[in-house]
Amino acid sequence: MNEKLKIKLSIADRVYPLTIEEQQEQALRSASKKIDEMIQQFEQSYAVRDKQDVLAMCALQFAAQLEQKQIDSSEDYENGIRRLQNLDKKLSELLSK
Repeated sequence: MNEKLKIKLSIADRVYPLTIEEQQEQALRSASKKIDEMIQQFEQSYAVRDKQDVLAMCALQFAAQLEQKQIDSSEDYENGIRRLQNLDKKLSELLSK
């Protein structure tokens, strides 16, 4: 049984206490760091005063990246299927001779 780990993450100058699985810690800390870096970029690039607006832009950016990865992986899968079907067709033609 995995022990739960209690950690505190700081995001946008707020501390969030979490109880997590030990294997989640590295990913959560890395995500927190990326969010804070993105917040800093948005604040430097745009005249944004409200942290909620910056956090909304971060969420949009991360969601768009995730969607793009899913689209890309779906296209890769479909291309792979087409290539396998072509190979199957060619092998069938060769074997039927």
